[in-house]
Amino acid sequence: MRSINIHEAKTQLSRLVDEAVSGEPFIIAKAGQPKVKVVRLEAPGEKLRSRVGFLKGQIRVPDDIKSPFADEIDELFFGGQ
Repeated sequence: MRSINIHEAKTQLSRLVDEAVSGEPFIIAKAGQPKVKVVRLEAPGEKLRSRVGFLKGQIRVPDDIKSPFADEIDELFFGGQ
């Protein structure tokens, strides 16, 4: 695998990335010391799925959920009115 100095990598980044995508990874070095390896991603990242509603049908919120805490909730939101 070839090593490219950081200055050359900056000036030829587009070409180097195209080469990495086509299967030719490379190493970027600074002052002769390898710093990073550039390789092609094998597969695009999995699309994030929405988490809204993922527990639908698995839990139930009771109708009287506010009842046990009604006084505290009223105090916090309405100042005890």
